[in-house]
Amino acid sequence: MTVSEDALAEQFTGLRAHLIGVAYRLTGTLSDAEDAVQDAWLRLAGLAEDKRAEILDLKAWLTTVVGRLCLDRLRSAPAQREQYIGPWLPEPVVTPFGAAPSDDPLETVVRDDGVRMAAMVLLDRLTPEQRVAFVLHDAFAVPFDEIAETLGCTPATARQHASRARRAVADADPPPRASMGEQRAVVEKLMTALLGGDLETVVEVLHPDVVLVGDGNGKGRTARQIMVGADKLARFFAGLAKIYDPNALATSQLVLVNGDLGMITPEHPGDEEYRPLDRHVQTFAVRDGKIVAIYDVVNPDKLTRVPEL
Repeated sequence: MTVSEDALAEQFTGLRAHLIGVAYRLTGTLSDAEDAVQDAWLRLAGLAEDKRAEILDLKAWLTTVVGRLCLDRLRSAPAQREQYIGPWLPEPVVTPFGAAPSDDPLETVVRDDGVRMAAMVLLDRLTPEQRVAFVLHDAFAVPFDEIAETLGCTPATARQHASRARRAVADADPPPRASMGEQRAVVEKLMTALLGGDLETVVEVLHPDVVLVGDGNGKGRTARQIMVGADKLARFFAGLAKIYDPNALATSQLVLVNGDLGMITPEHPGDEEYRPLDRHVQTFAVRDGKIVAIYDVVNPDKLTRVPEL
């Protein structure tokens, strides 16, 4: 490897966290994000020296390449989703709660408000073209001329894709990231009420229109359909308390999931009285002191990177 290639690899390493953030926000899965970033490196490394010399802004060039690679994955996603059982959620990015900030690329990615689970769920409702145009322009300031080249359309059309995505996100009104103190107070109040069987407090801490989304793909037990409403969720939780060992919930550990407060509940064996419990990663969206959404990921394929307790 020549000195120039060493320098190029060093520059790429310095941009890796940024590129992972771009790709994860576009695809919603870490494996696809890392594959896109690796493919971008291979394309860069494979360029002749004269072509590399034409790159005036390496960060911008790589961002555009990653966007193009992710667009290909997004366009193939609908066919894959047709085979998916139940709701689909982005792969959770789990990092330690209460630990000092580190330079780990994933920890850097989830500090951005745009990758909280509530925001990622909304991005998944956009068309591939809308998602790419919106994310690249609004989050990473890529000019519409370059986005148009990625999408294979005119700059005016690229601008229209971003505008439609922006309106869709605004209409959905995702809650902003609440302070960690507020999140912890609300989540701990919910957990205490659940462990104590206090359904009145459970209903109190949930927004009247709270949503529960479970992702199991038939490989783990969770809600099979999206559930809406505080009373309905409280009854659902009461039913779970009768079939799962209450000690299982007590072993849950607070973590950060996409930068928001969440929990890991480890796998728990069943017995003659209780059913076995699958491993869960849950996170919450909080607004005005109430939980407005609960995201429950049980599909083991999406938990391979989650640390063991």
